[in-house]
Amino acid sequence: MKQTTIKRSAQVKGVGLHTGKSVTLTFKPAPVNQGFRFQRIDLPEQPVIPADVKWVASTNRGTTLRRGEAQIATVEHVLSALTGLGIDNVLMEIDGPEMPIMDGTSMPFVQALEAAGQEEQEADREYFIITEPISYKDEILGIELLALPSDTFEATVMIDFDSKVLGQQYAALHDMTEYSTEIAPCRTFVFVHELEKLMEMGLIKGGDLENAIVIADRKMDQADLDVLAKKLGKQSIKVDSEGVLNTVKLHYQNEPARHKLLDVIGDLALIGKPIRGKIVATKPGHTANVEFAKILKKHLTEARRLLGIPRYDPSKEALYDVNQISTMLPHRFPFLLVDKIIELTDNHVVGIKNITMNEPFFQGHFPNNPIFPGVLQIEALAQTGGILALHNMDDPGNWDTYFLKIENTKFKAKVIPGDTLILKMELLEPIRRGIVHMQGTAYVGNKIVSEGELTAQVVRRNKDASANGA
Repeated sequence: MKQTTIKRSAQVKGVGLHTGKSVTLTFKPAPVNQGFRFQRIDLPEQPVIPADVKWVASTNRGTTLRRGEAQIATVEHVLSALTGLGIDNVLMEIDGPEMPIMDGTSMPFVQALEAAGQEEQEADREYFIITEPISYKDEILGIELLALPSDTFEATVMIDFDSKVLGQQYAALHDMTEYSTEIAPCRTFVFVHELEKLMEMGLIKGGDLENAIVIADRKMDQADLDVLAKKLGKQSIKVDSEGVLNTVKLHYQNEPARHKLLDVIGDLALIGKPIRGKIVATKPGHTANVEFAKILKKHLTEARRLLGIPRYDPSKEALYDVNQISTMLPHRFPFLLVDKIIELTDNHVVGIKNITMNEPFFQGHFPNNPIFPGVLQIEALAQTGGILALHNMDDPGNWDTYFLKIENTKFKAKVIPGDTLILKMELLEPIRRGIVHMQGTAYVGNKIVSEGELTAQVVRRNKDASANGA
């Protein structure tokens, strides 16, 4: 199956649930492998925040992403809509710090995206295929999320609140084709005691009793209801026979559970790939969903690395030999750490470093126990990534790459003389304004010896850069 984007731009307008600020959200087509991205067009630099679990900054009453000083709150409903419709790549321009709450469901986003139409793209869709049970548990709160093997995506949710009105409820999605009719129209819900507390905190400024199910979890006489009605700008409210304020009628008897399933789908979209498996969620919430997404993302990353182990055939001619590499990189003996390039595409590069006892640092690292330093493994990966960043430049020899950040680095096995280091660098996001963000993995044979996320900046030679050279 191919990746998809939308055919044309689409726009929705509304207010943020907590800020109460009017915002305009514009969906735009995006290229393959870009995924879902938010862009704060109201800020000077118009920063882009990828929909990735690593950028989650808060899960208080919704999921908030933050990158640098830019943030975007309450992203779960729109991500749920995109996932439910099977869309892979979309840019979302937003002129405020929070997604519009609309009617408290994902349906307005679904309708806008359906009106925009879908367009098939050239690249194949990559799924995260669940091959073994993966779980997250919070024993104290009784929360559990479980991913199981399945040929398609399906999900079940059970919620259980200490409330006479809303106790246990179940909801299920057997196939994504049911999403638009069975899950998307389901509204968020809140208990009266939570509503009062949120108002006291100055939140839910954009809340409206028509975009949420309000559950009366405590006995309320008419005087209490009149006070609450005044705070909410209503003439009068009452509690119906189901224990729900009469401002809305339930779409389904189990609408709260269905909305929790909607949230689970949206939060799990933050792993970056559609899931092929069955999700079983017991008492889920944004915090648990995000923690589970982190676990799934870790499994996904590991699975991709193991499936993508480069195959090195020394008898095949290199794409670039060491002399050609020297025309692109500024490094020289004893610091040129790439001997040849064997694979190169728009999104990844594979280099080779042969480790011999003649390396000068083995005199001191360590006498009679020669070990290739971990920091030099990372440097070798960075130099390999430099080839990917520079190979399309008209004059690659006049550009340098400088480290900005190294994250999530691990060293898993020793590298010693006689080993052949296979260096793979993959773009984690398109290169923008000279910023290159890559996942690096170094192998010896089929074994991962080191890995990490590397961010660098490509700078024309002789320009000042406040960073460390790669």
